[in-house]
Amino acid sequence: MKTNPMKSSSLQRNFWKQLRRFCQILGLVLFLVLFRLTDYGGSDTIPYAVNILFRIDPLVGACVTLAGKTFVVLLWPSLVLVVLTLVLGRFFCGWICPMGTLIDIAGRGVRPYQKLKSRPGANLRFLKYGLLVLVLISSLFSLQLLGFFDPFALLVRGMAFGIDPLFNFLITGAFDKIYLTGPAWLSDLTEPVYTMLKSFVLPHKQSFFYLSSFSFLLVTGIFALEIFGKRFWCRNLCPLGALLGLISKLSILKRTPVKACKGCRLCEIKCPMNAFETGTFEPGTLEPGTLEPGTLEPGTLETDTGDTRGQLMVEECTLCMDCISYCPRGIAGFGFGLPKPKAMDISRRQLLTAGVVGICLPGLSRTNALYRLPDNDLIRPPGAMAEQDFLATCVRCGECMKVCITNGLQPIGFEKGLETMFTPRLVPRLGYCEFNCTLCAQVCPTQAISLLSTQKKKAFVMGKAWFDKNRCLPYAENKSCIVCEEHCPVHDKAIQFDVVMVAGAEGELSPLKQPRIIAERCIGCGICEHVCPVPGEAAIRVLGRGNEKNLSPGSGYP
Repeated sequence: MKTNPMKSSSLQRNFWKQLRRFCQILGLVLFLVLFRLTDYGGSDTIPYAVNILFRIDPLVGACVTLAGKTFVVLLWPSLVLVVLTLVLGRFFCGWICPMGTLIDIAGRGVRPYQKLKSRPGANLRFLKYGLLVLVLISSLFSLQLLGFFDPFALLVRGMAFGIDPLFNFLITGAFDKIYLTGPAWLSDLTEPVYTMLKSFVLPHKQSFFYLSSFSFLLVTGIFALEIFGKRFWCRNLCPLGALLGLISKLSILKRTPVKACKGCRLCEIKCPMNAFETGTFEPGTLEPGTLEPGTLEPGTLETDTGDTRGQLMVEECTLCMDCISYCPRGIAGFGFGLPKPKAMDISRRQLLTAGVVGICLPGLSRTNALYRLPDNDLIRPPGAMAEQDFLATCVRCGECMKVCITNGLQPIGFEKGLETMFTPRLVPRLGYCEFNCTLCAQVCPTQAISLLSTQKKKAFVMGKAWFDKNRCLPYAENKSCIVCEEHCPVHDKAIQFDVVMVAGAEGELSPLKQPRIIAERCIGCGICEHVCPVPGEAAIRVLGRGNEKNLSPGSGYP
């Protein structure tokens, strides 16, 4: 027998809505705090589960399991969310998801510009199921597309690469301008404010990333989709929402009544998720105040000649509880009962198309000519899996690049195709791998970067350095330079010198140190390339792991 503990009364009409909003804000604040904690704060360890958002994501768990053919223990919290969804339905999307909360906030700003507001909206829900099938099947064949569609990967990466660096640049620039050119009394007022912001709000350093504009546009584009309807991304495109929706078909908590009331249909018209199967109304077409709660008695508007009421689709309902607050009869509520699953809102033809694309994309990726070209400069973070396993397991979340102390970890762009896009690589000219640092492995949610002990990390070989003798000062110009050797961090220096006699301007001979690499000692950390004083491309460069065979004779190895 069904119970209805959430059936609305005069005191409950706004309670559930306000409670949901409180949980949304709490979830957003928690996300922002964890995002800021994913940063270097003077400690070599991060004691908090800053990657928890990805670890509770069942789509991440499913894709990584399919790609690696084994379950990553670190992702066990995703099973907790699956169980909660079986009980409470698709509550995560409406109550906790920070992307959904930000979309709701963005929707308040663009709502006046919805020109198609009064027109029926197209049913595009099949797209999210198609994307879900696409990413799952591609993962099965070791092509990880999750980073292009998972809401958390898009959000964290967009904030880490675009929004956060821009925010820091603008805020710091404004305070620097006041400090350098403003009156002393104003600086006395602003400096304590800046110190507080630097301690609690601003990142540890100003970062710079490849693909910053692209990542920024991807995440802001999701917010801009609100122009076409409330929660457009959640309703039509989010594959995580599709997965949670499918699980929620078996949930025991659901809305009652399952159909909109005859003659009223206010819940159907105003549902932000367009969760009623008729799809007759675009969400948000009826403004608040059209029918006030408690003003409509049962039977008042039951004048329809036919029953065209829409039935609630459980998989689309995010339990936002809005229908409780604006139900004019006060009968809307949520209760527990046995699940009655229905067919998925996608045709067999659409499902087959998504599956075929998911099978073909891995093959197309590997038949791309870019896949055949050697990438000598590809340096993965210390502890990274073998390349193919790494590509299959990395979810392109950007956490490792955000936390990198030197800003040396950068996302790969379009140059190698879809398979490697947004995965991390070390760019030594921008930043080296700090000898004692393991932060990138600490924040990796899928263990694509294994956490090494400090001793093992110091011995982990990321690549090998080599000299371009046409640019190195001691070789090319007979000038003394020992910068690379001075900065080499390994205990027994991987760079040593051969002393040769060179002729000076007047023919006199003088000793000159010419550097060479001790290959078995070099770990490819990149600090030598980073500090090389030669302008432009460094005279000493690092080849990625396994590319030593591509070194030409005379490249600086003994």
